[in-house]
Amino acid sequence: MTKEEILAALRQVEDPDLKKDLVTLNMVENIQIEGDTVSFDVVLTTPACPLKNQIQQACIDAVHQYAAPHAMVTVNMTSHVTSRRKEAETMLKGVKNIIAVGSGKGGVGKSTVAVNLAIALARSGAKVGLIDADIYGPSVPIMFGMVNEHPSGYEKEGKTYLYPFEKYGIKLLSIGFFVDQSKALIWRGPMASMALRQLFTDADWGELDYMVIDLPPGTGDIPLTLIQDFPLTGAVIVSTPQEVAIADVRKAADMFRNDKINIPVLGLVENMAWFVPPDMPDKKYFIFGKSGCSTFAASLNIPLLGQIPVVGEIADSGDAGMPVTAGEPSPVTEAFMQLAAKVAQQAAISNTIKEIMTGGSKPAKN
Repeated sequence: MTKEEILAALRQVEDPDLKKDLVTLNMVENIQIEGDTVSFDVVLTTPACPLKNQIQQACIDAVHQYAAPHAMVTVNMTSHVTSRRKEAETMLKGVKNIIAVGSGKGGVGKSTVAVNLAIALARSGAKVGLIDADIYGPSVPIMFGMVNEHPSGYEKEGKTYLYPFEKYGIKLLSIGFFVDQSKALIWRGPMASMALRQLFTDADWGELDYMVIDLPPGTGDIPLTLIQDFPLTGAVIVSTPQEVAIADVRKAADMFRNDKINIPVLGLVENMAWFVPPDMPDKKYFIFGKSGCSTFAASLNIPLLGQIPVVGEIADSGDAGMPVTAGEPSPVTEAFMQLAAKVAQQAAISNTIKEIMTGGSKPAKN
């Protein structure tokens, strides 16, 4: 065996998402050959890749078929998260991907999805941050059991920087850490936008693969300001299945896709998709309707990223300060892990398409 023969064999393995072979995408590294044994690294675009096992087996099969039928093949699956952000950008310079989680209306579980998505991405091996930008209804302090907590900071060149909290494997900040949550927050749009901007620019976030933003519901000043000020990788929209919620989701999708904003919509999450009785875990009741989100996602030509059921453990765990994905494995935890894999997958596809459109030939490696 030679390295050239191994590379030739791996040119037969196509990344299912990017539709190019692994060698062309520069995803094969560190080929080592010793006798009848060969090993190499396959560098994926995210540690949360849902097709990891499929790609690994395809590499082994390709080496056996095209290079050495009896070789002992070891494929080390690693990752380097891609980014479309440019090195010259100074705001959140160490953050590779900013993913906004939004909704057309309140009450659809947007914050629950954002929190558990962030934790699930971290559990997959990524470095993750979370900003609770839902300024009039911040829920992160409650969901993380940190209602009375206040972040510390440090001085640098005459400016105060905040240390984000770290819990359940992610870094996090919320406007709720700076206000009295027992009282109504009476701020006009510009004041609220300025306060939120400081969570981004005046905090020491360090190096992150993904920054998840829990946006306020709707299409008002605050979400518009945030998505225009910071270069987003894409948006994830949350809805429940009933028609009244989907009608509002269409407005949120239109906001992101507006010509002046032009943020990719990575997909739709159907929350409260069905009810599962505790004593009948195999039974599903579609109490808010069925197929509404899948039909709507198809009409917009975006993926349905995941379906989250209605189960008591989601609400109970959030109220107890320990989001369900931070706890023991369960069908709900698995649903959020699959959601994280799909979101990471769509972000990587979007980044690669952008790289190709701007003249690059391979995924950006920042």
